[in-house]
Amino acid sequence: MNAPVQDTIMLLGDSLTQGASVPYGFAQRLSYVYNRKLDVVNRGFSGYNTEWSLPVFRQCLAKRTGSDADLQFPKVQLLTIWFGANDACIPPSPQHVPLSRFTELVTEIVRTIKSPTSPYHAPWTRIIILTAPPVNTYQRGADLAARDPPRALDRLFEVTKQYAVAAREVGETEGVPVVDVWTMLWEACGKEERKLARYLYDGLHVNEEAYGLIYDAIMRTINANWPEFMPDRLPMVFPPWAEIGFENPQLEKRALFHDASS
Repeated sequence: MNAPVQDTIMLLGDSLTQGASVPYGFAQRLSYVYNRKLDVVNRGFSGYNTEWSLPVFRQCLAKRTGSDADLQFPKVQLLTIWFGANDACIPPSPQHVPLSRFTELVTEIVRTIKSPTSPYHAPWTRIIILTAPPVNTYQRGADLAARDPPRALDRLFEVTKQYAVAAREVGETEGVPVVDVWTMLWEACGKEERKLARYLYDGLHVNEEAYGLIYDAIMRTINANWPEFMPDRLPMVFPPWAEIGFENPQLEKRALFHDASS
């Protein structure tokens, strides 16, 4: 008999997502609030852009080969997609992805899940796109100049903004909710680039305070679009100990979700 499986929340992205597993990062906080309800799977890959991430993403998914194949694997109930910070590197950086290609790739990641013709089609998966945060070129330039050997500035404020806008437009086109990290942090710092140091510890990567804002925005997005998916609305996968039934223990896994395709 197969071991019981618990459905998941998958976080897909670059180092900003990988780093979200730090204490008080949004991966860690999601793990806490969905504990015993959903497993949080962090698939953030430091340094990756969308071009390199798409084939890796497919390897993280269960490929549907028959009507019951998906039942043998944990279902991804929520997917976050957070790219753009590395794609926005300026040439000749190998991480650079042209803006039009970035749009195509984010769209393809979404349609990998949403398209009925995709072998990874998962109609039950909720998707949230996050935009890249603004870059603080003053911090980033100082950080790169202090390295051995020194490196030239590899990102520009206005270029990164274009990739954030593109991610937001993919969400609008594909009908996917967006957490606009770029706008959120830019407005929080009073629209002054140097003041982004409050939220970026090196001009590129967000700090604990920013992760807290992002977590709150993700939870607001879940509540606005799928209120039934909020953690306090979900029962535990296995019952609390007081509900076991001590004379005749009942420990079967509970079904949390109905197949959205039905």
